[in-house]
Amino acid sequence: MAPLAIRAYTATTALGHGRDAQAEALRAGRSGLRRNDFGEGAAADARLETWIGRVDGIEDVALPADLAHLDCRNNRLAWLALQQDGILDGLAALRARHGADRIAIVLGTSTSSIGASEEAYTRLERDDAGAPVFPADLRRPLLHTPHSLGHFVQRATGLRGPCVTVATACSSSAKVFAQAARLIAAGVVDAALVGGVDTLCGSVLFGFNALGLVSQHPCLPFDARRDGLSLGEAGGYALLERLDDIDDPAPRFCGYGESSDAHHMSTPHPEGLGARMAMAEAIARAGIAPDDVGYLNLHGTATPANDTVEALAVRGLFGNDLHASSTKGWVGHTLGAAGIVESVFALLALERGFLPGMLGNDASGAPQRDPACGPQIRFDAAQREIRHAMNNSFGFGGNNASLVFARGAQGPR
Repeated sequence: MAPLAIRAYTATTALGHGRDAQAEALRAGRSGLRRNDFGEGAAADARLETWIGRVDGIEDVALPADLAHLDCRNNRLAWLALQQDGILDGLAALRARHGADRIAIVLGTSTSSIGASEEAYTRLERDDAGAPVFPADLRRPLLHTPHSLGHFVQRATGLRGPCVTVATACSSSAKVFAQAARLIAAGVVDAALVGGVDTLCGSVLFGFNALGLVSQHPCLPFDARRDGLSLGEAGGYALLERLDDIDDPAPRFCGYGESSDAHHMSTPHPEGLGARMAMAEAIARAGIAPDDVGYLNLHGTATPANDTVEALAVRGLFGNDLHASSTKGWVGHTLGAAGIVESVFALLALERGFLPGMLGNDASGAPQRDPACGPQIRFDAAQREIRHAMNNSFGFGGNNASLVFARGAQGPR
C-alpha cells in the first residue's frame, strides 16, 4: 500500500492524558492498574474483586453546551482525548488543505455508550399508559447504538466526510486504520481521523467475568502464572493523510493485515492461523520482511489461551531478534480502544527508541516464563532505534488485525 503520513497521534489511558504521560509511565515501569473502584451506590456493593485501568478525570469533564445532550461516560472520554497532543490543531490544518468534506472519521469501539443504556434501564419510568420508558434525559435513541461514538466525534469536530464506527470487539480501533487507508486509496477522501474509545461499565466487567476471563490480580501477560485479564478504558486518535513527499519526516502507517478465522466465538484458533495470517499480510503490504520489524506490541491479554496462541504465531513468523511485548500490564485490556492505544505505544517506540518489556510480575520482579513463548517475547525493556514497529489486535470471533508503522524520512523527531 502507499504509506500514509501520521500528522498527530494521542492516547488517554489509566497512565494519564496524552502521549507524554504514556511514554513516561512505560519508561518508569509504573502501572496504571488499581483495585476495582468502579461504580457507585448499589453497583459499588457488587464490585468484582479485580484490578482495572480507570482513567482519572472523566467524571469532571463538562461537554460544550452544544454537545451536552450527548453526555455519557464514553463521549466524555472521547472529548477529553480529543484535547490532547494537538489533535484539534492538526485537524484544523487538514481542513485548511482539503476541506471538511474530504476528511473521514473512522472510529472503533466495543461497547460504545452502553453504560448510558445501563443507567437508563436502572432508572426506568412509566408513561401515561403505564408502559416502561427511559428517563427523559436518556431518551435519545442514537446514544444507545454503537454509532454513538462516531456521531459524537462528527458533531464535535464539524467534519463532513464519511463517518464510520467499527465494532469488531477488541480489534475495532486497529481495523479503523485499514478502513481509512482504503477510503484514501479509493480517492473518496484525502485524510482521516482514526481512533477509538471504550469505557468501563457493568456489562464489560460482569460480562467478561461471566466468561471466566477476569483475573483477581493485576494481569500477567505471557507469564506461566497468568489467569486472566485486567479490564481498562481508554481513548485515542491519529490523523492520517495522503503522503505526497517521500522526504516527509512524519511517521508513517504503511501496512495492515486482517483475517477472520472464525474458529470460535471467544477462543482463538489453537495454532494461531488467523493471527499469523494477519501479521504476514501486514508485513507483505508494507513491503518489508519480518526481520525488518524492530518492535511488536502484542495483543497479550494474559488469558491462558490467547497468549499461548499468539506466542506460537509470533515464533512461527519472526526471527529471534524481534522485541515483542504486551503493555496491558500498564493500562489493562481496553477492548475496542486497544488498537489505537497500542498503536500509539508502537509509534512511541519508533519516536523515542524505548521498547517496553512487561509488567505484572511478583514482588521480586522475576517473571515465570511460559515454555510456549519463544525468544521474541521480552519481559525486559530495551533502548534502541528501530525503523518499523507493529501492533496486534485480536477480537472475539476471530477478528484479527495487525498494523505496521515506520519512521519518517528523517527518523525520530
